[in-house]
Amino acid sequence: MIRCLAVDDEAYAVKIIADYINKIPFLELVGTTTSAIDALGQVQQGGIDLVFLDIQMPDLTGIQFLKLCGSKCKVILTTAYPEYALEGYEHDVIDYLLKPVAFDRFFKAAQKAQVQLQPSASPFRAPVATTPLPAPEAPPLPAPQADYMFIKGDSKNKFLKVSYDDILYVEGLKNYVSVFMPQQRLVTYQTLRDLETQLPQPPFYRVHKSYIISLDKIRMVDGHTVYIQDQAIPIGETYRDGFYKMIRENPS
Repeated sequence: MIRCLAVDDEAYAVKIIADYINKIPFLELVGTTTSAIDALGQVQQGGIDLVFLDIQMPDLTGIQFLKLCGSKCKVILTTAYPEYALEGYEHDVIDYLLKPVAFDRFFKAAQKAQVQLQPSASPFRAPVATTPLPAPEAPPLPAPQADYMFIKGDSKNKFLKVSYDDILYVEGLKNYVSVFMPQQRLVTYQTLRDLETQLPQPPFYRVHKSYIISLDKIRMVDGHTVYIQDQAIPIGETYRDGFYKMIRENPS
């Protein structure tokens, strides 16, 4: 077993990493902490093989932690800031995970750690069923399509129910998105790409690397700009051909 410590100054982020560790058979969670100083003390006492470490933390940053702990343990960095990747690899980290971290990406990083820390172990693979499951007598009825979604709020376990019909457009900024509605704007910690997979298409359509719009809410298209209410939204060069083809083929 690879003995792991999860370190992040945000308790919610620590819980996610801890849950991921507990799902992987060759990893053992021995502790969690929101303090990099506390984590350094645990590593120096021994018994820690692998640390999942956030970079932006008060008192002691992840990079400073790497310099102080030396070769006491291996480290996988977790952060929302890609600009630290090169410096992290200069300190011989195993991998660099960008938040929000998907489990499949986390699992690949864990496999890299297994190769380095347990070189004689056979790589873990998910079990494969050897016999097919019996086919159901009749296909299940399709579930009704929901006309709403839940968006994470500004505190733990807070989620806001939003009707698709109320959404005018969505703007992305790194790991945050703003959801614009007629009388409200919601900001949530999520990538635009992840949110795009949750929105029904149509009526939602991506017109720019930073914008997804509701086709139902378009007031006018003028040149390379879409107007929704009084907001002018650019149509990115990458998306123009597909967007113009779509509106020409669906004039109604």
